[in-house]
Amino acid sequence: MTSHSSSLRLTRRVLLVGTLASLTAIAIAGRAMAYEVVISPTDPQLGDTIAVVIRPEQPGASDPPVVTVNGRTQYSTFPLPDNRFRALIPTNPLDPPGRVVIQISGREDTRNLAVGLRNRSFPTQRITLSPSQSNLGTQHEFDRVAAFKQLVTPERFWHGAMVRPSQGQVSTSYGVRRYYNGVFAQDYYHRGVDYAAATGSPVVAPAAGRIALVGRVADGFELHGNTIGIDHGQGVLSIMLHLSRIDVNEGDIVQAGQVIGRVGSTGASTGPHLHWGLYVHGISVDPVPWREGRFE
Repeated sequence: MTSHSSSLRLTRRVLLVGTLASLTAIAIAGRAMAYEVVISPTDPQLGDTIAVVIRPEQPGASDPPVVTVNGRTQYSTFPLPDNRFRALIPTNPLDPPGRVVIQISGREDTRNLAVGLRNRSFPTQRITLSPSQSNLGTQHEFDRVAAFKQLVTPERFWHGAMVRPSQGQVSTSYGVRRYYNGVFAQDYYHRGVDYAAATGSPVVAPAAGRIALVGRVADGFELHGNTIGIDHGQGVLSIMLHLSRIDVNEGDIVQAGQVIGRVGSTGASTGPHLHWGLYVHGISVDPVPWREGRFE
């Protein structure tokens, strides 16, 4: 074999390898990138918070994808470890059960997934309020509470399971429908959990967070009574109502289990108890799954 023939074969081999490499690069560049998505729980029921965890196929992707539910409502996604993002989707007792379509869009191919939202039976309760309690509430109070419920801060304070905010016995569970003075409250459901306990019993923060709302009867909180609102971050909020005493100030950072106030019966209340409401993106959700540690 001459050196000239060997040189030609080597040149052809280099060209062939180069061509294959180019074709491979073109194929990779043209291949569709698709988000990996995990939805939990897989069989949610009314009142559950649905977690959508998204992992981009492209390594190191930093652009957060967008989650849209039923083609209408968009939810922010926030970063998790291992190049993942998460959105939290609230559901409540007034939602129609059935198919929920969740769309994930961004730099990679759009994905459409569906989960079945199961119906759930909620008990009915009859409440009698005195005439002096029937028309409680001031515009100042409503505006401040409404603004608090819209908070979606990027920092996450909570970690792991939430703790019980009171050692009192549960007197009213989440989602209860009510008659007030004999009239059914059509669009009402109990937006939280009530713990019956003696006046002055400690109330603790269910999770770490920033105190974002302090409202007092003296400042016009006639309906909610003495109130504390905690921003746990990323659209997750706790509100504590009917307190006899408040032991924190707006802007304070609190930890899970830290005493923040005392049980009372201020505002529209029929007896001493703590009302704990948990909100996700402005919607009252069932706190029980959060106390079971379903959200990392």
